[in-house]
Amino acid sequence: MKKTIYSVFIKRLLDILISAIILVLFSWLYIILAILVRVKLGSPVLFKQPRPGKDEKIFNMYKFRTMTDARDENGKLLPDKDRLTKFGKLLRKTSLDELPELFCILKGDMSFIGPRPLLVEYLPYYTEREKLRHTVRPGLTGLAQASGRNTVDWDTRFELDATYVENLSFLMDLKVIAMTFKTVFGHSEQVAEDTNATEGNFAQIRKERLEKTGKLEK
Repeated sequence: MKKTIYSVFIKRLLDILISAIILVLFSWLYIILAILVRVKLGSPVLFKQPRPGKDEKIFNMYKFRTMTDARDENGKLLPDKDRLTKFGKLLRKTSLDELPELFCILKGDMSFIGPRPLLVEYLPYYTEREKLRHTVRPGLTGLAQASGRNTVDWDTRFELDATYVENLSFLMDLKVIAMTFKTVFGHSEQVAEDTNATEGNFAQIRKERLEKTGKLEK
């Protein structure tokens, strides 16, 4: 990635200013959502999970929870599809569950635009090109998500992430923002109700590739 004034300074400054303004102006929305999540889905209200960020530094990412803690007669959590309620689906389709990530943006762990932060356990399975995704801060949304969110296959998703990093600019970020609004408000059916529909099998896919070819390169 070619470093520019925008990528080094302006992008981060915009992240700080915009996230701070939104957090102040929409604090009422956070309170309402927190109450609804507590009543409809239980506690804790926030879902916390470690994710790799820029330079593969691990940070805690926060979201509003979208699933209950419903368990079977043996005390084992039910499958995700059985714990994801209508309210939880609404939070995901409107991306309202992502709002707590603005605190991560303000702190500097994330940016508004960038490759989505995935699971730590995926780190050993990226190709050299795919590792470009960790040369920038992960984003609240990104080119891959704006192109179909979590219904896009892994290889396509990572190629879009690499393309974003290679072409990072103010105009690219504006393009991603416009595409994201179109995806969220115009094509919400592109959101998989169970995020494990794609994310849960990535490590297994790459393990199988390694077993067959002995290498990760596509």
